[in-house]
Amino acid sequence: MNNNYMELSKEIQTFLLKETVKRFCDYVKIGTSSSKNSSTIPSTSNQIEFGKILVKELIDLGLKNVIQDEFGYVYANVPASNGLEHFEPIGFIAHLDTSPAVSGENVVPVIHENYDGREILFSKNQDLSLSIKDSHQLEDYIGLDIITSQGNTLLGADDKAGIAEIVTACAAWKKYKELKHGPIVVCFTPDEEIGKGTIKINKDYLPKICYTMDGSEMGKLEIECFDAWNVTIEFRGLSVHPGHAKGLMVNAIHLASRFLAEIPESESPERTEGREGFYHLSKLSGTEERAIADIIIRDYEENNNQKRMEHLKTMKSKYEQNYKGLQIDLNFSHQYQNMKSFLEKEEKAIDMAKKAIEQAGIDVNVHSIRGGTDGAALSAQGIPTPNIFAGGLLFHSKKEYIPTLALQKATEVILNLARLWSD
Repeated sequence: MNNNYMELSKEIQTFLLKETVKRFCDYVKIGTSSSKNSSTIPSTSNQIEFGKILVKELIDLGLKNVIQDEFGYVYANVPASNGLEHFEPIGFIAHLDTSPAVSGENVVPVIHENYDGREILFSKNQDLSLSIKDSHQLEDYIGLDIITSQGNTLLGADDKAGIAEIVTACAAWKKYKELKHGPIVVCFTPDEEIGKGTIKINKDYLPKICYTMDGSEMGKLEIECFDAWNVTIEFRGLSVHPGHAKGLMVNAIHLASRFLAEIPESESPERTEGREGFYHLSKLSGTEERAIADIIIRDYEENNNQKRMEHLKTMKSKYEQNYKGLQIDLNFSHQYQNMKSFLEKEEKAIDMAKKAIEQAGIDVNVHSIRGGTDGAALSAQGIPTPNIFAGGLLFHSKKEYIPTLALQKATEVILNLARLWSD
């Protein structure tokens, strides 16, 4: 156990565990997948409906200035403990949506009690199992309760866990007056999973320092993320009856497939780890006449991403030259920056997070995210926002899981942070 552990009473620990598990299991049943194909903000109406539920809960817990704006963002204020009103507020942020990569509809959470280290099987997917080979962290969770889906959906710990932890902290502040804190701001955002979590956020509602509860395993504190780009590639060809196509047809989707197959396999997500970047093809659709591919490009170093984009431009020129009549359009859009350059100057925000994790009895693991959070965009906009673990693993997957202890411990970290910032 960490030497700086500040143990809460058994009553409070029991409350946090029971409350977060209940809220989490309730929240994951509400489908809130975002959609890349939508032109609305938020991209799906079910995020609005989930936000309405949270608004009611926050009002019932005594939060003030609780609103849900026209874009689906939920904001609320936790009044400071008596005598601590003068401290600077801090904010806690989590996102409403789940990844559209795997179905998040009709999720049924399953609690596997006292995990024994063997394979976890799924009642709705007999071809699927979860083992220590899939996620080595499971070995650390032997003896704990593990939550999964039934195997036919993702679980939704990204980021229903973060929301459950923040709302449970609010419930604890209401119930246990000995949990002292200064002013707190709560914010729940839509569309984080499609890179639009802060596109309509109202920074006037946010304090100068925030924390996202959107990380993975217990102990992780993330202050660096990918530099992120999205690439849409349009291939335009010419359709001709296949029986009379020689020398005439320019098959857009066939050539798109050839083009995409030339992207280095060694730079794909399934072949990279650590600080290695990648190209990731997320969608390909079309016909002989026209095809569209969506690719994300990720790296910790922006110049490496620039090299990947130049590679795509070179391939475009080669294909247009080799296949007369083929037209290729590349559309690059920058999604978010590596937040390290903004956060490494914010020593107090980072040190407070480290202390809060240590005081929850967990070793701190300062880590680089192989992804991004709303905190990356907010940090670039002048609101330093480190990312703290929410506890789930294998996100965006039917094998996604979370130990119940992580829900409790992440909530303890929130309570610790609130106290530390008001000392």
